[in-house]
Amino acid sequence: MDYLGDIQAFLPGVITAVAGLVVIIIESLKKESPLNFYVTILALAAGLIISVLSLGSEMQTAFSGMLVHGGPVAFGSMVILAGALFSVFISEDYLRGIGHYYGETYALILFATSGMLALAGANDLITLFVGLETMSICLYVMAGLIKNEKTGAESALKYFLLGAFSTGFLLYGMALIYGATGTTSIPEIGAAASTDLLFLAGTALLLVGFLFKVSAVPFHMWTPDVYQGTPTTLTAYFATASKAATFIAFILVLSRALPIMEGLNWQLVLSVIAILTMVFGNIIALVQDNVKRMLAYSSIAHAGYALVGLAAGTFEGYNAVLYYLFAYTIMNVGAFGVIAYYERNKGLDFTQVQNLAGLGFKEPMMGVSLSVFLFSLAGIPPLVGFVGKYYVFAAAINAEMVGLAIIGVLASAASVYYYLRVMVYLYFREEHQPITLFTPTLMYKGTIVVLALLTIYFGIEPVLPAEGLMEILSGYGGY
Repeated sequence: MDYLGDIQAFLPGVITAVAGLVVIIIESLKKESPLNFYVTILALAAGLIISVLSLGSEMQTAFSGMLVHGGPVAFGSMVILAGALFSVFISEDYLRGIGHYYGETYALILFATSGMLALAGANDLITLFVGLETMSICLYVMAGLIKNEKTGAESALKYFLLGAFSTGFLLYGMALIYGATGTTSIPEIGAAASTDLLFLAGTALLLVGFLFKVSAVPFHMWTPDVYQGTPTTLTAYFATASKAATFIAFILVLSRALPIMEGLNWQLVLSVIAILTMVFGNIIALVQDNVKRMLAYSSIAHAGYALVGLAAGTFEGYNAVLYYLFAYTIMNVGAFGVIAYYERNKGLDFTQVQNLAGLGFKEPMMGVSLSVFLFSLAGIPPLVGFVGKYYVFAAAINAEMVGLAIIGVLASAASVYYYLRVMVYLYFREEHQPITLFTPTLMYKGTIVVLALLTIYFGIEPVLPAEGLMEILSGYGGY
């Protein structure tokens, strides 16, 4: 075994895990030290650079076939690390501002990110389970970070109980698949796949576990409460990095372990789930007054759009999902970041849409950035959200799933209402009382502006950046 080569293959995950240990040591020596933030930023940035440099490489195995790296996995790792990095940039100022800054938060983010990277590169069911649980346990703790508030404890408990329940489904499914095939290696499972009852039952349970983790209907119950009760900048991390990691693992399992065959029609199952998720997420989001809950139901709908690409069951569909995760990460971290900025101001509960009245002109850069993110989430051109949805729906049409694509387009059109509703309050309603917003730090404002510019750049000239990224993905030749 080439230990040095294996470590090099998983270097971003190793860096984040070691940095997590360093943060714990620093925190034990000096509480709430600023060094925690800088160590976290350096580790995530280093991992991100390594992943970007690996984009042109072919997919290879490491750790005796337990992990894969390079190829689409490198792209997925880039998305995960970018989501984590941007979330940390906006967390430092926000967590200190709301009085819930804990040094351990950064250690949890680093450990969770390491687990996500293992999950996204899993080539074996054991690796998949270890990565998933490393990620999940850290997220459970972060969900309950606000110790003195009932909502935080309630959301953390709900997340933990339902998460443990879904893990049971996932683990039992793995056990049945192992019993049917005699292996935990994902490629070997694909070679031994059959329509045997034991294998089909294991596949069904495995799908349930994954669908829970990506907040698909009807396994979405935990999402609104957890997103509302968790500190907003950490909610951004939950909604992007963890969802990206789970979807990437989902792609690897579907493409390598579950071949499309008669009697194993998981495409139909995912199509139905995608329709339910898109329709339900958007309908419930229409009636939400709390912006964080609205974005939670919006994220459920966006999981449905990504499931459309998975349901296509083609290489084009999987690539479209990867690109969609990239687009979703940029615009969603930005949207939660602006909401976190408004939330920090005293006087009113600024997570309620009515209380955002007239604030668009108070801090123009934040108001304009939020508008860009919401337009992009709605899929309005020429922004990155439109490009992402175009690739996903085009993949469904090319896979002869025209009806699924049409439902997706209609669901996306319905979402325009609740996104525009926020902007109407920002710019076309008078404020309830005179409010002076605090000036965000240069780092906070800079992060939001960069995300807004990326949202515009990857949409307004899609032939250059977007097509370039899709060309990188298409050049891999397979999963």
